[in-house]
Amino acid sequence: MNDILRNIWAGLAGATLLDQANLVLGVAGVGLMIRRSLWAFPVGLAAVTVQGILFYRTRIYADALLQVFFFVTLAWGWWHWVRGRGAAAELPVTRLGARGRAMVGLLATAATVIWALALQRWTDAVIPWRDAFIAAFSVAAQVLQARKQIETWPLWIVVNLVAIPAYWSASLAYSAFLYVIYLGLAFAGWVAWARAMKGGGHA
Repeated sequence: MNDILRNIWAGLAGATLLDQANLVLGVAGVGLMIRRSLWAFPVGLAAVTVQGILFYRTRIYADALLQVFFFVTLAWGWWHWVRGRGAAAELPVTRLGARGRAMVGLLATAATVIWALALQRWTDAVIPWRDAFIAAFSVAAQVLQARKQIETWPLWIVVNLVAIPAYWSASLAYSAFLYVIYLGLAFAGWVAWARAMKGGGHA
């Protein structure tokens, strides 16, 4: 336990200013998204920009490119949340039907397989299937978030549950700790949006 705490503290103490900004913006952005606040989008845009710079600097180009997709999706989500609400106070939270959930699952799974095979063939990725799964299901969750559909949260929970042991097994206790925070926020988001669906509450 002491080793775990030391690793987490070392990660906090050794974090650069950009790393710290990434943590603050990431947690703040998710917190605002839980509250269904439009401020989640400008904060989220700043967060993925910082994340993209960090990945680019460490030459993790695939993940850096993924942040460009997240940036575009966040910008579209901001527009959709404002335009789609009409005269209402906010765009309502909606739920996918059984067919929609099956389609998202199939597309994300197919993307995982294609991505993993590509990583195996053209890169020296250590754990291509894990990396591909996290990337593909993160994309799916991001799209559902932009559409304000509650299934975004269980997808983020799945992504975080895969990421935590992955970082832990790589002896990255600090990164695993951050994903534990995001896991807790994802559960909180699921509960908050479910309540909003039932009660029609506003942010």
